Amino acid sequence: MQTVVIVIHLMIVAVMIGAVLLQKSEGGGLGMGGGAGFMSSRGTANLLTRTTAILAVGFFLTSLFLSWYAGYDRKPSSIIGQPAQTQPAGGSPIAPPTSGGILDSLKKADEQQQAPAPTGPQVPRSQ
Repeated sequence: MQTVVIVIHLMIVAVMIGAVLLQKSEGGGLGMGGGAGFMSSRGTANLLTRTTAILAVGFFLTSLFLSWYAGYDRKPSSIIGQPAQTQPAGGSPIAPPTSGGILDSLKKADEQQQAPAPTGPQVPRSQ
């Protein structure tokens, strides 16, 4: 279903680009005069304007449908309650939070991995 709507959406886009490029330039945009296109007269401008408007509505509707269809079966999920997939370099894995939230569990993991604080000033060691 989604593939069919995407193909229709792309066809609308291609035809709309062509319709816009065929329209006569009214304000002398980019320094070019309107000149006589392959069709001239007021009726052609009216036809191209209506065609562009219809194609714009089709583009808008297919865009809305595609965005709605993409989120149709999406279920809300939380990444906070998921267990960690990798183990830290310190050794023991971080347990998933049971209470207090992710920040509390990260604080506990940091406390477990930290080395004891030095008791006094330390002399730098050469490598």
